[in-house]
Amino acid sequence: MITVAIVDDHPLYRQGLAMAIEQADDLELVGDATSVEHFDRLDVTPDVVLLDLHLPGIQGAEGVAHVCARGTKVIVVSAAGAADDVIDAVAAGAAGYLTKDAEADDIRRAVRAVAGGQTYVSPTLASYLINANRKRAMSLEHRLSPRELEILALVAAGETDRDIAKQLFIATATVYSHLERIRDKTGARRRAQLTRLYLENKKP
Repeated sequence: MITVAIVDDHPLYRQGLAMAIEQADDLELVGDATSVEHFDRLDVTPDVVLLDLHLPGIQGAEGVAHVCARGTKVIVVSAAGAADDVIDAVAAGAAGYLTKDAEADDIRRAVRAVAGGQTYVSPTLASYLINANRKRAMSLEHRLSPRELEILALVAAGETDRDIAKQLFIATATVYSHLERIRDKTGARRRAQLTRLYLENKKP
């Protein structure tokens, strides 16, 4: 029997997920919560958690990492289906990702796959991960200009945009422009992602 918990703050959708789980003989619903904090208080450790991204309190990739740290596998089921949402959730530890228009059969199939140690991402969303991996496979030197590499290194060193501008004797607006081009070329949006990207590609 595969045990499942649901974390979603929309009552009707939470009920729909519960029905999808309860209709399967090999799946058992052991808890449902409206937030990650609420899930913590349930004191259960299911095999799989169906987790929404947009929740009160802890949410997004942070919520995924928090639930994974409890020793359970996470499938994100969210209305958010943008590339950044998928990539961030998977990077935080999610083993599956479905949008909220997924059919009940897809939900059950994903739960079984993830419980069995596999990953499960719908074909459309999987293309985001494939493209992200292709971009990552190209060295930064081939993707970024020398100035962009210089700015990325300063971001990784913890410098603010204003400090970067002062050090390079350029306008802060120019730093913004370079950062946007770096984000477009690499797919990394947040400063933490940019830092990780630089460190992962930094030559020893």
